[in-house]
Amino acid sequence: MMEIHIILILSSFIAALISGSAGFGGSLLLLPVLTLYVGAEIAVPVLTIAQLIGNLSRMAFGLKQIDWKKVALFSITALPLSALGAFGFSILSKSTVTRGIGAVLILLVILKYYRILKFKPNNKTLIFGGAITGLLSGLAGSAGPIGAAVFLSFSLQPIAYIASEAATATAIHIVKIVVYDKLVNVPPEAVNLGLLMGVAMIFGTYIANQFIKHMKKEVFQKYVAILLCIAGVYMLIAG
Repeated sequence: MMEIHIILILSSFIAALISGSAGFGGSLLLLPVLTLYVGAEIAVPVLTIAQLIGNLSRMAFGLKQIDWKKVALFSITALPLSALGAFGFSILSKSTVTRGIGAVLILLVILKYYRILKFKPNNKTLIFGGAITGLLSGLAGSAGPIGAAVFLSFSLQPIAYIASEAATATAIHIVKIVVYDKLVNVPPEAVNLGLLMGVAMIFGTYIANQFIKHMKKEVFQKYVAILLCIAGVYMLIAG
């Protein structure tokens, strides 16, 4: 049991390095690892607890640069639909939903790269993006890459982008935890594991924050676009 805890804590630290520097990606690493060791039924709720703590730390490290107006608009639709998605978590096939998200991500990045589709940085993008992100996050455990794509369209500075996206993710995870508590019987030891993983994510987030502080906005956007494609391929193949 101790070995399992160590593996999951180290995985959480590495996941936070990724999500702390790109705004997403941590859950893509942690979900299959968690499923292997604790089972598919409680992997998503445990991951949600860990992600809540990790996103709170991302918020804290960039608190002064959060764009609260964008966060509020995104959350208007993200929160109710994350509750709906969490309700459907126990009904729909997780692998089908995950592959669907992966295919959409790859398509969005390709369309944006070739300028076939231009993300308009306006309120409608935030509201619609919040709806899709919230619903899929509740269903599949995470839809961070889609939320990241929405906030990336506004050309925010790296820290502002990371912290603002984290603020919306934090709110979504709180809603999901409440709903999962009603749907899934999560044992106390699994909750404790989620808390330990969350603490490990704080340290990973701090190191990532130091890394992106000195990154130029243009370089950062290309870096995130590449990771979006990688995330999409991973989700499409792995399910």
